[in-house]
Amino acid sequence: MAMEKVVVGWSGGKDSAFALYEILKSQTYEVVALLTTVTRDYDRVSIHGVRRVLLEAQAEALGLPLEVMLLNKGASDIDYESNLVEELKKFKSRGVEKVVYGDIFLEDVKRYRDNLLAKVNMIGVYPLWKKDTGQLAHTFVDLGFKAIITVVDSKVLGSEYSGRKYNRQFLEDLPTTVDPCGENGEFHSFVYDGPIFKKPVMFKKGDILLRENRFWYCDLLPLQID
Repeated sequence: MAMEKVVVGWSGGKDSAFALYEILKSQTYEVVALLTTVTRDYDRVSIHGVRRVLLEAQAEALGLPLEVMLLNKGASDIDYESNLVEELKKFKSRGVEKVVYGDIFLEDVKRYRDNLLAKVNMIGVYPLWKKDTGQLAHTFVDLGFKAIITVVDSKVLGSEYSGRKYNRQFLEDLPTTVDPCGENGEFHSFVYDGPIFKKPVMFKKGDILLRENRFWYCDLLPLQID
């Protein structure tokens, strides 16, 4: 029996990577592509701030096709939604009926996604939905995934958290008011190795800078290995 085709809403971070892991483990779906939003002006993953070249290296390390949706800096919600609908129509024409997301408990985000998908008669798949975030965080680390924090919200975390590895020590150091998966937007990450990777993504840490007078970004610089 042929597996059902899905596209994965991909940020490059730990939640989308964990969702992908669960989807692949189920052996129920064929992942046809990772779909990522990139801000055209910066050539970086939107919100996460990761360079496109590292995003491409990540997809290659996973052995999966990458589809990039480009948006201009400061794009409106309407711009985002219209662009996404057009991207989804392309996948729909290829027989894809479902989109995988790594959301965990934000009801409004899930509702927003489902309403957008409904416009093209597609359905969302949420492998991590309503699971305990503390357990998810520790399981992610225990499985051997390796991730680095690329941005933190200065309203809840100091700059010293940006650029740290997402590991047990990081989780122990988090204030109790911060979700261990950063589900409320407290931090974002980039996954560079793990059980679904064919090889690690090589990079080095660059500068840590405050942007928008609020977010501490850690720049990741690609490394070329001969």
